[in-house]
Amino acid sequence: MKQRPAVGIDLGTTNSEIAAFWGDRVQILKSGQASMLPSCVGMTPEGQLMIGQPARNQLLLYPERTVRSIKRKMGSQEQVSLGEQSFSPQEISALILKELANWGCSQLGQPVTQAVITVPAYFSDAQRQATREAGALAGLEVLRILNEPTAASLAYGFGHSGRQTTLIYDLGGGTFDVSIVNFEGEITEVLASHGNNQLGGDDFDELVLERLLEEFQKQHGVDLRQGQPKAMARLRWAAEEAKKQLSTQPFAQIREEALLQVKGKPIHLQMELGRDDFESMIRPLLDSTLASVSKALEGANLRASDLDAVLLVGGSTRIPLVSQLLLTSTGLAPRQEIDPDLAVALGAGVLASRLDGRDVGRVLVDVCPYSFGTSHLGLREGYPYLHCYKAILPRNTPLPLTRSEAFCTASPNQKAVSIEVFQGEDEDALKNVLIGEFRVEGLQPTEGPNLVVCRMSLDLDGILEVTATEKETGLSKQIFIQGAARQMSDQDIASARKRLQLLHQGPEFEWEEEEEEELEEAPTEPAYQQALELVLRLAQLQPRLHPDDAGEAEELRQRIDRAVKERNLDGLQAASHELSELLFFVESTPR
Repeated sequence: MKQRPAVGIDLGTTNSEIAAFWGDRVQILKSGQASMLPSCVGMTPEGQLMIGQPARNQLLLYPERTVRSIKRKMGSQEQVSLGEQSFSPQEISALILKELANWGCSQLGQPVTQAVITVPAYFSDAQRQATREAGALAGLEVLRILNEPTAASLAYGFGHSGRQTTLIYDLGGGTFDVSIVNFEGEITEVLASHGNNQLGGDDFDELVLERLLEEFQKQHGVDLRQGQPKAMARLRWAAEEAKKQLSTQPFAQIREEALLQVKGKPIHLQMELGRDDFESMIRPLLDSTLASVSKALEGANLRASDLDAVLLVGGSTRIPLVSQLLLTSTGLAPRQEIDPDLAVALGAGVLASRLDGRDVGRVLVDVCPYSFGTSHLGLREGYPYLHCYKAILPRNTPLPLTRSEAFCTASPNQKAVSIEVFQGEDEDALKNVLIGEFRVEGLQPTEGPNLVVCRMSLDLDGILEVTATEKETGLSKQIFIQGAARQMSDQDIASARKRLQLLHQGPEFEWEEEEEEELEEAPTEPAYQQALELVLRLAQLQPRLHPDDAGEAEELRQRIDRAVKERNLDGLQAASHELSELLFFVESTPR
C-alpha cells in the first residue's frame, strides 16, 4: 500500500501555508485561488466555528469572538476566549493545522496525516513542544519540527554547489530571527541564531494604528481607544492594509467611513500616509533587527564579508527599507527570488518530500530577470546628475510583480514630463538599456514640486506595463512593452548605447516648462561615429584615469553630448579631438 504523502506546513503568526510534492514538483497547495490561510479562528454569535478568511472578516464585527496572532502565545499557559469558551494556544493552532490538512486532502486526493512543521529558529523548547502538541491535536504525525531559516534554505537549494555561508533574515508577522547557516551538500549547519519572538509586522501595524488614532482624535476630538472595539478593529485592519500598500507604493490612502456616531452623525477618517513617514516610524524596530544580525555574526565568529548570500524570509521583508538596511550593513543585495510569504512552507515541503523518498532539489519559480526602472535628476558622488537610475522592479523578484515610486518635478510650472524606461542594474541610466518611452502632457502648473507616480507591472508573459500619473489630478498615460524580460542581443545593446550616448534628450523625467519639438534622427556622418567610439573607449578606460584626467574627460564628454544635441558639428569635432588625445595618453601610460 502506498504511503500517504507528507506535507510541509508553515504555521505563521499572520498567515499559514501548506506545501507538498504534487504534479512534478514541490508547490503550495491551495483552496480555490487562496495560497495562504489567515491564522485567525473565530466563533459566530450562533456558535459556528470559523477558520481563516471568514474569521479574519469577522474580526471587524466581533473582535471579542476572534483570535489572531496565536503564535505569539505558543508555549505559554495563557488561555484565549472565543465567545464564552476558552482555549489553549495549542488548541487554536490545531484548528489552523487541521484546516490546512483539509486543503491538502482536497488537492492531493487523499488524507494528510504526516507533516513537517516549521518554527522560528529562536523558539524555546516550550514553544517547540507546544507546536508538536498542536500537530498531534490536529491528527497529524509530526515528522520533524524544522527551523524556518533552514526551511528557506532548502527552498533555495543551497549547498548543492559547494560550501556556502548564508545569512537568513526572517521577519514575519509576529516573530523575527536571523541565522547564520553553512551549507555543503546535504549537510546544513546552523552556526548562530538571534532574534526576538515578540517583533514582527504586527508591531508595525500597531505603530500605524497609533498614527491613525492620533489623526482621528485630532480631526474629531474622540479617542477611539476607550470602549470602541469595532472601530479599533477596523482601524487595525486599515493599518495593516496601509503597511502592505507602502511596500509597493509611495503613498497609502486611508478612508474609513462612519467609524463612529456622534450625536447621531457618522464621523469618518480620511488621511494619507507616505512611505517616508512609515519608514521613520518603524526604523527603530528595524535597527534592533540589525543589532541581532551583528550578534549572530559575532556568535558565528564571522564578518559580513564572510557571507556568500543574504536570504529574505517572511512577509514583512517586502518593506523596501529592510533590503536597503541589509545591503548597507552586509554589502550584499538580499535575495528574494522565492515569495517571502511562501519560502518557508516550500522548504518544509522539500524536506517532507525527501522524507517520502523523493529526490527534490530547489524550488523553481518565475522571477523578474532584470531590474526595470527610470532615470531622474539626482546626486551622484555629491554632484547633481541628470541620469541617475532608480530601479522600480528589482531583478530576481517573483512574478507577477507591481511596484510604484514617486518623482518630483524639477522646476516651477512644468507642463510636461518625458518618461523613459530602462532595463539594467547600473546606477547610471546611460549604461543601461532603453526599452521604451512616452510623454505625459498637460500637468497643472505648480510653484513647488509636483509629484508624478510611476507604476510598473511585469506579468508572467514578460509584458511590462508602465503608467505615469500626476498625483494631484490623476492625469496619466501608459505604455505596454512586449517581451520586456527577454535577453537583449549584442545588437540591441549596441544600438541602445548609441542612442543613449549620442541622442539622449535629458533625464528620464525631462522636466519642461513649454512644449518642445521632437529632434530629428542623428546624422550619420563619420564625426558622430567617431564620437560614439570615443565615449565607449572612455567608459572602458575609466578605472585607469587619474583624478585630474577624469575631471577633464567628463567635461569633454559633456561637450560632446551638448554638441550632438545642438547639431554643432564643429564643436563635436573639436571636443572629440581633445578626448582622443587624452585617451591616447591614458592608453600609452603603463598600468
